[in-house]
Amino acid sequence: MAIPDFQTLMLPVLRKSAGGEVNIQQVVESLAEEFSLTPDERAELLPSGKQTTFANRTHWAKSYLGKAGLIELTRRSHFVITEQGRGVLASPPQRIDIAYLRRFQEFESFRFPSEDQTSVPVQSGEVQSSMTPDEVMRTARDTLDADLGVELLARIQAAPPAFFERVVVQLLIAMGYGGSLARAGRALGRSGDGGVDGVIDEDTLGLDRIYVQAKRYADGNSVGAGEIRDFFGALDQFKAGKGLFVTTSSFTSSAIKTVDGLSKRIVLIDGARLTRLMIDHGVGCRVEETLYVKKLDDEFFEF
Repeated sequence: MAIPDFQTLMLPVLRKSAGGEVNIQQVVESLAEEFSLTPDERAELLPSGKQTTFANRTHWAKSYLGKAGLIELTRRSHFVITEQGRGVLASPPQRIDIAYLRRFQEFESFRFPSEDQTSVPVQSGEVQSSMTPDEVMRTARDTLDADLGVELLARIQAAPPAFFERVVVQLLIAMGYGGSLARAGRALGRSGDGGVDGVIDEDTLGLDRIYVQAKRYADGNSVGAGEIRDFFGALDQFKAGKGLFVTTSSFTSSAIKTVDGLSKRIVLIDGARLTRLMIDHGVGCRVEETLYVKKLDDEFFEF
């Protein structure tokens, strides 16, 4: 089954605390068994790589239960059910979610600390969302990045071919290839030289090289298998073992299949992946605002 969202986990987490003090990590493991998660689902990590998705959602479920006064922390990573929580389990609902928690004054005070609680309307988007607060932030970031990617690609396609070659140079430098911008700039941009658009050092010492083909195509003008075979022939001419084919459009299925069957390593980067790499490495874009997400430092409170 899919990894349950954090609201689905609220009632199971509360039930796990009914027998006395529990450790959150033990709750995570027990619920993973209860929901029959596969090894891959249990191992799925957040984008940060610091925590599993399931553990993160379980922690958020615990946090929201605490804000509603249904559980309370006892010591590091441990918590117990409160009398209010026992009252909930005495006549349990089918599901505990944000809409349910809003009946508790403690939770309303947490959500709207400066509002008149008697007049605060229910925010449907908040209640219906199955995402944790940090998942909401990541989704919003992904939406902004997707819009930025479309804008980046449109600007590149509208620019002269030489500009696209400079984009490729700067991206490869930002990714750690080519040694210096000056050396990479001299290496790339030799359009049509033996069937490749350039060659760039794979490392700062120039111990190995990557041959590059860059095609600034409009949407709908995909790179086909014939162009891949031509590039392969050029690599063979230079006795090169690896190449990079970059396009602003896409690759046909036959082109992708052709690459898989070749004896030389050729990496394909289409327009979507190109803009994703540009955003990841800060090429053609800049940081507009930085938001810091902080969490409790448990070690600080060890006595």
